[in-house]
Amino acid sequence: MPERAIAQQPLAERDQARLLVDRGGVEARVEHRRVADLPDLLKAGDVVVVNDARVLPARMKLLKATGGEVEVLALRPLDENAWEALVRPSRKVAPMSVLYLEDRSPVLRVGEKLPDGKREIFPVGDETLEDIMSRAGQVPLPPYIHTHLEDSERYQSVYAKDATAAAAPTAGLHLSQNVLDRLAEKNIAVYALNLAVGLGTFRPITEDDIADHLIHSEQYHIPDETWQACLVAKQQGGRVVAIGTTVVRALETAHCRATSISQHSADFNPLHGDSDLYITPGFRFAVVDVLMTNFHLPHSTLLVLLSAFMGPGWRELYEIALAENYRFLSFGDAMLVERQ
Repeated sequence: MPERAIAQQPLAERDQARLLVDRGGVEARVEHRRVADLPDLLKAGDVVVVNDARVLPARMKLLKATGGEVEVLALRPLDENAWEALVRPSRKVAPMSVLYLEDRSPVLRVGEKLPDGKREIFPVGDETLEDIMSRAGQVPLPPYIHTHLEDSERYQSVYAKDATAAAAPTAGLHLSQNVLDRLAEKNIAVYALNLAVGLGTFRPITEDDIADHLIHSEQYHIPDETWQACLVAKQQGGRVVAIGTTVVRALETAHCRATSISQHSADFNPLHGDSDLYITPGFRFAVVDVLMTNFHLPHSTLLVLLSAFMGPGWRELYEIALAENYRFLSFGDAMLVERQ
């Protein structure tokens, strides 16, 4: 991917991002639109599903007792007190070290190394880690964003709700309140779910065979009303439109679990849990019919999912996007494709 293609700043207006619409995978049937046009590209009876996860202010710059700087990136809770985190430089932080704010008040204790190089962290005192992040943390931007973001809310969707994610579900960054209002006017319902996007989404595939890649696990929660709306829409001839690959993973995970007899028990609920679903070519989609998604990094599981969803034609669309100077990655443009 050319460096020039990576968007470093969001557009002034969210819904003015360009939208590459695929009408079958051949250039003559490709349309160049704007996200603002999304209501005109869908049909009454379709159901749009978004991921309302809010990005945690998970990046904290703290100090060791010696005054040395340490960056902590909280990833996800392990239990009521402990969180999984990236600590840098980890090798210089001994187990059970206490980390401090600039005013020298102690806030975190760093535990042992976890098998994958991450660390456990624990709050010091009565504060929860969420409390500490709210007063000492910053929203972590992806590693390919090198410019300062003046308004951190631009890395949150307009409907962001529960702070669970370490990274934004970026397709939703393009949806404005105007787009949501126009969808409602056209009888296109919008429902939400929550999938806690983890940093594993940025981990590239390095194996020669994509099947050998170990995908990350992310916690998800699908409200019953969202699930029922999807089922009713499909029964009545409507389509389920996923805003982002995280929505695809959550919905398809729920279907896989709902139809897996081996997982059924008295307390089993397919709408909640951890998803480690790795969607690769050959996967049989059962829920999602249309996908709006950003342009992704090479060697990523997100591209593999896109290939599974629409077939090898994604390569042609990416070539068109590069030739037409579309903006790539989190602050970039988007594409709208139908399942093949």
